[in-house]
Amino acid sequence: MASWDTLKLLADATRLRLIQLLRREELSVAELQELLAMGQSRISSHLALLRQGGLLDDRKEGKKTFYSLSDSVAPPTVRLIDAAYEAAREEPEFREDEKNLERVLDRRRRASEDYFNQVAGRLGRNYCPGRSWEAIGHFLLHLTPYIKIADLGAGEGVLSQLLAQRAEQVFCIDNSPRMVEVGVELAAKNGIENLHYKLGDIENVPLEDGSVELALLSQALHHAEKPAKAIAEAYRILKPGGTLVVLDLKEHQFEKAHELYADRWLGFSENQLYRWLKDTGFSTVKVNVVAHEQGDPGFETVLASGVKGE
Repeated sequence: MASWDTLKLLADATRLRLIQLLRREELSVAELQELLAMGQSRISSHLALLRQGGLLDDRKEGKKTFYSLSDSVAPPTVRLIDAAYEAAREEPEFREDEKNLERVLDRRRRASEDYFNQVAGRLGRNYCPGRSWEAIGHFLLHLTPYIKIADLGAGEGVLSQLLAQRAEQVFCIDNSPRMVEVGVELAAKNGIENLHYKLGDIENVPLEDGSVELALLSQALHHAEKPAKAIAEAYRILKPGGTLVVLDLKEHQFEKAHELYADRWLGFSENQLYRWLKDTGFSTVKVNVVAHEQGDPGFETVLASGVKGE
């Protein structure tokens, strides 16, 4: 292929992004869709042009097609690709692609989402007396270690009251005076002395630096004005080696959630949560979809976690 034709292919930003991703890792069309947040037809059209230009190889694996930079690309063409990338590498899209690729590859290695879906499917497939997600949840809560926990955006703190049965101390943070009042009353009524309610915002948590081993943001992040700041606050209050766990809605288009549930954000994409945690400084970041509601509007739930460095 003539150098001029190669330059015309590289002149398109999407095709250059695809080449940079595929020279690093062999990826499926579905993975490329997720990485670039683009439709299949658009990506497939660009891939076809790059393949026709001799820049990509493809490989079938069952119903999936994987693409990679062709081994037969001549050194002069590689230098053209390098030059084009060098000119564009500081653009935000290229930096985001690198971070998103790390997350996709990490998830591919673990394959934890597939495993969870298989387990979830088996749980609900056949009736078994006494077996339910509610029962399993209570069972798992008995594994809570003797640590200090912060439940950020806790509401009345139903989850925290369960965790406090085993934890050393649990701090419930919420910006609603009434929620805090109800929580305090419930804790007193149930005689839970290691459960502490504090009026405060998840973007300005009233706890000291490095004061807890576990921070939870359970369906609270989509109420934040600045979610990235809330994640940074969770990082601040965690001890080295501590863990943040985020449970929230996956990005959706149900606009009525603003009015019905006072949601400020219509959920978050897996890429977005992954970038926020990584940019804040968390390591061992994992982000997976863990639940799919069957009825309309079909909300999906995302579980994200990260560990604060030692």
